Amino acid sequence: MATATQVMKNKRKHEGNENGETLQKMNKKRKISQGNGCQKEQNVAVLSKEKKPRLSVATFGKGCEIDYDQLFEFLKYSALGKQCGATQPSWCRIHHRRHLAGVVVVVLHEVGQLHFYQSYLQFKHLRKTFRHRFLLPPLSNDFMEKLSGARMKGNCQITSQEVEKNPIVEKYGEECQGLSRYLLTPEEMCSYDYPLEGCENCSHFVPTCCNSPATDKSPLFGLDCEMCLTDKGSELTRISVVDSSGQCVMDELVKPKLPIRNYLTSYSGITEKLLLPVTITLADIQARLRDLLPADAVLVGHSLNFDLRALEMVHPHVIDTSLLFARKGGRRFKLKFLAEAVLGKEIQHDDGAGHNPTEDARSALELAQYFIDKGPRKVAELNLETQLVGQRQAGKGKNGVLPTQKNRVQKRTGGPIQSLLDILHSMDQKTLLLGEESETASYDSQHQVLQRALEEVPRSSFSVVQFALDSRHVTSTLTAAGGSKMRRKLDSMLTVYAGPFGKDVCLKSVKRAFKRYGHIRSIRIIPETFKPHICVQYEVLEAAQLAVDHLNGAKIGGSRIKVQRPITEITLDGERLVKELEKDAENKTIIYLAGVGKTQNEADLQEELGYLKDLCSVFLPRDPGTGRQRNYCFLKFQTAKSATEALAALEEQTAQGSKLQSRQAITLPYLHQWTSSVNQNGTLLAAAPSHLHSPLQEEVLKKAMKAFDCRIRKLYQRLPNHTLCVVLLPGKDRLSESIPGFGLLGIKGENQLAISS
Repeated sequence: MATATQVMKNKRKHEGNENGETLQKMNKKRKISQGNGCQKEQNVAVLSKEKKPRLSVATFGKGCEIDYDQLFEFLKYSALGKQCGATQPSWCRIHHRRHLAGVVVVVLHEVGQLHFYQSYLQFKHLRKTFRHRFLLPPLSNDFMEKLSGARMKGNCQITSQEVEKNPIVEKYGEECQGLSRYLLTPEEMCSYDYPLEGCENCSHFVPTCCNSPATDKSPLFGLDCEMCLTDKGSELTRISVVDSSGQCVMDELVKPKLPIRNYLTSYSGITEKLLLPVTITLADIQARLRDLLPADAVLVGHSLNFDLRALEMVHPHVIDTSLLFARKGGRRFKLKFLAEAVLGKEIQHDDGAGHNPTEDARSALELAQYFIDKGPRKVAELNLETQLVGQRQAGKGKNGVLPTQKNRVQKRTGGPIQSLLDILHSMDQKTLLLGEESETASYDSQHQVLQRALEEVPRSSFSVVQFALDSRHVTSTLTAAGGSKMRRKLDSMLTVYAGPFGKDVCLKSVKRAFKRYGHIRSIRIIPETFKPHICVQYEVLEAAQLAVDHLNGAKIGGSRIKVQRPITEITLDGERLVKELEKDAENKTIIYLAGVGKTQNEADLQEELGYLKDLCSVFLPRDPGTGRQRNYCFLKFQTAKSATEALAALEEQTAQGSKLQSRQAITLPYLHQWTSSVNQNGTLLAAAPSHLHSPLQEEVLKKAMKAFDCRIRKLYQRLPNHTLCVVLLPGKDRLSESIPGFGLLGIKGENQLAISS
C-alpha cells in the first residue's frame, strides 16, 4: 500500500476549475456588481441591448502619448473594474465595462512607431479596424512582467560552454530534429518500467494496435490518468486525452472493479460521490482508445509509464516529458514546474481539489511541441536548473512545486506586485498567455501561436498573445534606412511645385495665396526653368493636398498656374497613399481646418466652433522651437457621421466668403510629433550604407508586416462581439537604437456602432 501511495504522489495533477458562474437573467433596474469581470459573449447577449461597451479616448494632439503605467492601469481596470485598487483611467474611459466579452492583448515584439508608418499600406486591417491609437515610449520590461508575469526566461543567462554541458544538449545535440528523434527506444522503455509486449507482468495487457512506424509527421496525443487505491494497488479512475491541437477528445471517469480503499482526492480529485453513478469500466476505455488512436499515433505524457500501467495497455511510440527535459543524475522536473518555467502556465493548484488530467495532458503535449519546435539548444538556454534554484531560494516550494497563483508576487522597487494574469487566475478568471519574445522567430512557430490563439482566445476572459519577427528583419541598419527613406518620402509629399509665373512675380503675394491652406515651411523661386516656378513645402499633408486641389488652374499674379507634387520614384504611389489615408478609420473622425487666427487658442476655438455637433476636442499645433501657434488646427469628432456633417457646414461657410479652409484629415494626428522627434534624432535619419541593405530586404520586411496584419485579422474575426482588443507595437530600447512604441485599441463592434450613430 505504501508503495502504491508513493506511485500516486509521482503523478501530479491539478483540477483547473473552468466552470464560469452562469449569469441569470436580470431586471434592467437591478444593479450589476462591479466584480463580475469580463463576461463571455453568451452572457452579454442576455443584457440590455442598449448598454454596449464603447470607448472614449482622449489621446489627441499633444496628449497622444501615454506611458506603460497608464496602459497597465487601463488593462487592469478593463479586466477587474474597481476591484484590487483599479481605477478608471482619464485618457480612455470604458463605458459599460461590465458588458465586455473579454480582453485580448496582442504584442508584436521588436516593432514600433517607425515600422507602422513605414509599412502603413501593409497594415490594411489594423488601420481599417482600430480607430483609437496612442504613442508609447520604447518597451519597458517591467510592463510585460506586471502584465503576464513572464519574467523567468530572460533573467537566467547561460554561457555557450554551459549549454554544451547541459544534459539535454548532451543527449540530443543542439540542432532541431523531428519528433521521431525524441521517442523512447525499446531499451529506454524497458529501463523506465514501461509495459512491453512479452514481459511477464504484462501478459494480460491490451495493445493499442498502433503498429505502423512513427515518423516526424505522426500525430501527437497528450494522455494523463488519475488513479485511486484498491487492494490491487493503483487502479484507473479518470482518463483524459487531447489531440495535437490541444482539443480534448476523451475525458472519462472509470469505475474500478475492486472496492476503493483510498480515493487520494488531493491528487486525483476523485470522491465517492463522483464515482457513484459511473458505469464505464477499464475494458470500455481500452476499446475506445484502440478505436481513437491512429496506427502511427505518438502518446505524450509526464511519467507516462504509470498511466499505461493503470490502463493495462501497451503502446510502442512514446514521448515522456519527464525524460525529454533531461536532468543530471537521473532526476526529473515536475510537470508543474515545467509548465510554469517553459510555457508560462500555472497548473495543479494546492487547493486540495486534485489535479485536472485534461490540463495535465495538454501541458505535457505543449511541452513536447515546444521542445520539438525550438530544439534542444533553445530549451537548454532556458536554464531550468537555475530557475528551480531561484524558486527554492525565494521560498517557492520544494522539488519544483510552485505556490498557487494568488500567492505569487514579485519584489520590485515600489513593493510587491502581482502580475495581472496572476490576479485574474486567482479570481477564477480563465486567462491565456501565448508566444514569447525571441531573438529569432520562424514562420512555423508564429503559425502555431496563431492556431492556438484562434482556438483558445475566444474561450478566455483575458489573453496575451505574443508574436516576434525574425531579428534579421529589424536590424539597426534596416531601421536607419527605413527611417531615412520614410522622411524623404514625407518631405516629397509635403512639397508642391507651381507655375509658370511671369518674370515680375511677387513672391510675397504668391506666399499669401498658398499660406491660406496651412503653415509653409519654406518657399523659393526656381529660376532654372524657362518661366519662373516656385517650390512650396508645407508642414502637413492636408495643406499640400488643399493647395493641389484648389490652386491647380487658378490665376495668381496674372498667371494661370499648374500646381503638382514632384514626380519621383519615391512618390509614385503618392496618390494611392493619400486615398488610403482618407479611408483610415481614425482620420474619418478628424477634420483639418486652416485659416485660424494667431490670437486664438484651443478653448477659444472650441467655443467658437461649438455649433458643430459632437466636437470632442481641438488640437492647435505649435512651433516646437518658439512655441508659436500655427494657422491651422485639427478637430476631433465623436463619430464619422458627425465629422462629415461638420465638414459640410465648414465648406458652406467657405463658399460664403469665410477664410477657413477645411478637409478630412489625412495626416495621422501624432505624425507631426514623430517627425519633430525624428529631426532631433540623427540615428533614425542617417542613411544606411547601400551595401548593408537592399530593396530585397525591405520587401521581406513588408511581407512580414503584411503577415502580421493578416494574423491580427484572423484572430479579430474569431473574437466574440464586445471584446476589447489592444494591439501593441512596443518598439525597443537598446544601446544601439531606440524605437518608440505604438498602440491601437478598439472594441469589436464599436466601429459599426460609431458609423451608424
